[in-house]
Amino acid sequence: MGRVVGIDYGQRRIGLSLSDETETIASPYAVVEGEEALLARLRILYDEEGLDRIVLGLPLNMDGSAGPKAQEALRFKGRLEKALGLPVETCDERLSTVQALDHLAMAGVRGRKRRARVDKVAAQIILQSYLDERRVRHEGPEPPLEA
Repeated sequence: MGRVVGIDYGQRRIGLSLSDETETIASPYAVVEGEEALLARLRILYDEEGLDRIVLGLPLNMDGSAGPKAQEALRFKGRLEKALGLPVETCDERLSTVQALDHLAMAGVRGRKRRARVDKVAAQIILQSYLDERRVRHEGPEPPLEA
């Protein structure tokens, strides 16, 4: 196992999260501006952390269909795979930004600090969802707690 990076893709700001080495816990990592900055940061992460794969949030419509934003994310996925030579998987990211804003509000983060952190927290939510789903697929559901 190695580390996995999660990406909340936006045309201007791109949030990044990073898993631990056991691929159990996702943590917010950084926000970069633009694809060139992202590629540079991912290359550094690959060299320093030994990335296994990338998980890209796929902004599906609420009905599950792939609208223009999802199509752009899929084109971006192709560019990432070509530029880095790493597998890029997608993960449904519906409502991840809303969840991130809720988490930050509950933590008392306001104003500029919230705007600066929301993308990397959204990336954390995307990556944690992916890690949890993958673990359930491989290990099966958790047994019920005994009373």
